[in-house]
Amino acid sequence: MFRWIFKYSAFIFIFNTFLLSIESTYFLGNQLFLFLSVLFAISLVLHPAQIKLILFHKSFLFLLLIHIVSIIYFFLFHNISDIEALKYLFARVIQFSIISFSIYHHYDYYKNNFLIHLSYFLFFLVLVGFIINPFIFSGRYSGVMWNPNAFSVFLIIGFGAFFLRDRYKSSLQYFMMFTFLLLALSTGSRGVIVAIILMYLLKYRLSVTTILYACFFTSLYFLVINLDFDTSLNRFAEQELFNDRILQYKYAFLSIKNKLISGYGLDKYAYLDRSLVPLHLKSQIIGAHNGYLAILTQYGIIFGSIIIYIIARKAYSLMIYFYNSSNNLKVYLFIIIYTLVATLYESLIVGINEFNTILFWFSMAILSFTQFRMVNED
Repeated sequence: MFRWIFKYSAFIFIFNTFLLSIESTYFLGNQLFLFLSVLFAISLVLHPAQIKLILFHKSFLFLLLIHIVSIIYFFLFHNISDIEALKYLFARVIQFSIISFSIYHHYDYYKNNFLIHLSYFLFFLVLVGFIINPFIFSGRYSGVMWNPNAFSVFLIIGFGAFFLRDRYKSSLQYFMMFTFLLLALSTGSRGVIVAIILMYLLKYRLSVTTILYACFFTSLYFLVINLDFDTSLNRFAEQELFNDRILQYKYAFLSIKNKLISGYGLDKYAYLDRSLVPLHLKSQIIGAHNGYLAILTQYGIIFGSIIIYIIARKAYSLMIYFYNSSNNLKVYLFIIIYTLVATLYESLIVGINEFNTILFWFSMAILSFTQFRMVNED
């Protein structure tokens, strides 16, 4: 029973983000997350030897260091009665533990098959969404999900899972890729453009193929922006990437400055102090929309900088090591690179139940574990 939980908890954890992204299934997804967290915590308590074997494994050391920083921060700036901060600390420990245990106990599946199964399941949801809402270009399309930006991330990962693999692709898989790309553009998310550029550079680098694709997409870009649609291309042309983020960054910096050392606390993730925002801007300024600024707001300049350094150092070492990798390893590498870039304009990395964030940590962990195995085999 418990071995099954260790193997498949990451699978359930990641797929549960689909439920949390659909308004009608959000409550079910939240209950499933709580149930999985409690069950996994009981499993850890009953198998203390596994904690030492896996959580202290060299591959997952960067996750352990983040735990240590968070625990030290909690005892310095919180007290035991801060229930919400304790909840965040517990949820982050469970999140990282689920990822580490599943990779350790079911590595071959997550390395070779997981992303493809994820993409097929996503395609099923796309078909369901299209039946319910077939009006792709009547506004920002979100299928069955409540947020078009979140939907775009699911789609671009589904597209990348096939595109970045060097293996033979069936006619069905090509059709799925086309569908994922078309719907991703129809969401109106400007991050889709960033993801496509990164994906092509990662696969082809600077080559004749890259230049040809660049010419094709440039032509497509100028064609689409002259049509009365609300696609990612139209929004990118009209608004660019950061124009509606500048004010949010300004008040994020003011928030950091307001509590430079202590930060606002573990429970204030993806946070911005709206008491510093003028009344006439409160409807526009909701959050920092920048994961790095969110970490500094949450932890303060010292502890936040340490966490950002741990992430950056680990990500850089993985990029260098796996730059020439292929198939699923390259997909995981893309997820890391894309998330680090997208974190500049979205509050990623700091959350618990967000699809892109979970896949980022999962990708970091599985590539770190793969690197450990490859080095030791050599």
